[in-house]
Amino acid sequence: MVIFPNCKINLGLKILRKRADGYHDLSTVFYPLPLKDILEIIHSPSPAFTAYGLSIPGNGKKNSCEQAWQLLKADFPALPDIHIHLYKNIPIGAGLGGGSADGAFTLLALNRQFHLGLDTARLLDYAAKLGSDCPFFILNTPCLGGGRGEKLEPLALDLGAYRFVLVNPGIHISTAEAFSLCTPRDDGSSLQDIVQAPVSTWVQNLHNDFEEPIFRLHPELRGIKETLYALGAVYASLTGSGSSFYGLFEKAHTPTTLPLSWNYRILW
Repeated sequence: MVIFPNCKINLGLKILRKRADGYHDLSTVFYPLPLKDILEIIHSPSPAFTAYGLSIPGNGKKNSCEQAWQLLKADFPALPDIHIHLYKNIPIGAGLGGGSADGAFTLLALNRQFHLGLDTARLLDYAAKLGSDCPFFILNTPCLGGGRGEKLEPLALDLGAYRFVLVNPGIHISTAEAFSLCTPRDDGSSLQDIVQAPVSTWVQNLHNDFEEPIFRLHPELRGIKETLYALGAVYASLTGSGSSFYGLFEKAHTPTTLPLSWNYRILW
């Protein structure tokens, strides 16, 4: 079976409070975009994982695909051994959720390929055990995210009238470090209301709380956002804890020339 895990961006991200378990309560809107990895799962005499494309940091930890297989194997001992082939195309550690997507899509593929009969609720539960962003990719539709990001409420939000420019500056930002730089706050505003207002109002009202602390840590990143606006973006923002940025452009005004130093993708 071959499937294509896609990335996500965050439309706004509010860090509301630090919890007793050490995590933070967040409010964000997840939005899927069609920048994709390629994931193939085949029967194998022994379990294995092979990665191609962008390098995946190991540090002795199993990747999210293997973790997903192990989660299901623990509850379904008859699940056969598999070889997972992953072509990594979504930048890593960039706020685009690529690793989370790979793990969640592995759950979906194993459920479908081996007829495990898991409904959406159980898949969401397994995904939450993999990571905070993983449940979003089970639904893979615009969602308001709460809790650590695992509490999801689908939203009627269609940005098909815009093109997205994704810019990955290649700077790895530790999520733990990013959180340590932020001061949690809850101003009472509703991201759901903000994103359902005209996009022209987002510049004033839609913010990612990681931006200013990360700009202080990496001042050169501020220039990416400023350049996206200078090129005509209707809205531009850091996604997640970074370091990738996105710009929304009206289709008639998508830039044809972008800085040569940028690693960018234009997505429809």
